[in-house]
Amino acid sequence: MLIYNAEIHTMDSRGVIENGWIDTENGKIKALGEGAPDNIPEGSINAQGGMLLPGFIDAHTHLGIIEDSLDFEGDDCNESTDPFTPQMRAIDGINPFDRCFEEARMRGITAAASSPGSANACGGEIAAIKTYGRRIDDMLIKSCGIKFALGENPKNVYNGREETPITRMAITALIREGLYKARRYVHDMDSYYSDSENYDPPEYDIKCEALMPLLDRKIKAFFHCHRADDICTAMRISREFGLDPIIIHGTEGYKIADIIAAEKLPVICGPVICDRCKPEMRGLELKNAAVLHENGVKIAICTDHTVTPIQYLPLSAQAAVKGGLSFDDAIRTLTVSSAEILGIDEITGSLAPEKDADLQLYAKDCNPLDMMSEPLLVMVGGEICRREI
Repeated sequence: MLIYNAEIHTMDSRGVIENGWIDTENGKIKALGEGAPDNIPEGSINAQGGMLLPGFIDAHTHLGIIEDSLDFEGDDCNESTDPFTPQMRAIDGINPFDRCFEEARMRGITAAASSPGSANACGGEIAAIKTYGRRIDDMLIKSCGIKFALGENPKNVYNGREETPITRMAITALIREGLYKARRYVHDMDSYYSDSENYDPPEYDIKCEALMPLLDRKIKAFFHCHRADDICTAMRISREFGLDPIIIHGTEGYKIADIIAAEKLPVICGPVICDRCKPEMRGLELKNAAVLHENGVKIAICTDHTVTPIQYLPLSAQAAVKGGLSFDDAIRTLTVSSAEILGIDEITGSLAPEKDADLQLYAKDCNPLDMMSEPLLVMVGGEICRREI
């Protein structure tokens, strides 16, 4: 499909193409350029000067793993029978028929990271997924990391059960123990493969197997942290084991923004539009994303769906604008920056040839972050999911 007469925000080095066109084929962006295309086939879309953007990406959600309108039956987010469960995989709990996928698409959100919850010191594997499809295997972009949680959530869950961990010390010790075991497992496996005559293979351990890609830095370590001291604990663990860390929430990040920047630690900020619902969120401020960005921290904005419903992702970025973030930077937090943090930027997050045709079109002079705005066109992998033009 050809879309022409559009203000194309590529979200890469080309910046904004004031009057351009984009051609998609077989789910990919085939080409794009400035001015009028040489040939306009029948069925092409005249954008009438509207804003064409990459689809938005929600960098941290529990989309489909906590289903809408359901309690226990639809909640597969936390396997809270064991505080350390790296072997859990989000894709095994996601229901792509949950209606929140459609609500996401209708607001221009074409991809999201769906994560296990934060009841456990280690919750499992995070999946970056498209928001369109009927089988999660077909929607999966990549498994992008392992979820860890520091602070109040594991403390509350296991204190209520009178089991460990009930302190921040115990949470960190569990994470450290699991990573040390995995590192020893890798060593024993390497010894066996290099000299099988003198070494036996280690007994299969599914938890260690799940952590091996993390120790090899093939996937990232996502740390649920609200308080500044918990963010520093995540840094400490990451340095100790050579991990590639990302902070989820980072509610008090503005208190140590210079330290986070020095560590080159990305932060997925959010939820932004919510109450201070628990003690570790008492430092929630709208300025957080802006302060982090001003200090050179790579940031994304998230909803933490279902905490904030996923369709309010653009409104969350608008709130960050009110807190001091520029409009252009807010758009980046929902597109290319989210893609880079999740490690999916070669596939989506910007508009360029060979990338997936994940895009959205807004009417001319429409603010895509505004509460009342809706896209005229949404495509996910070349599939038209919404069309009002």
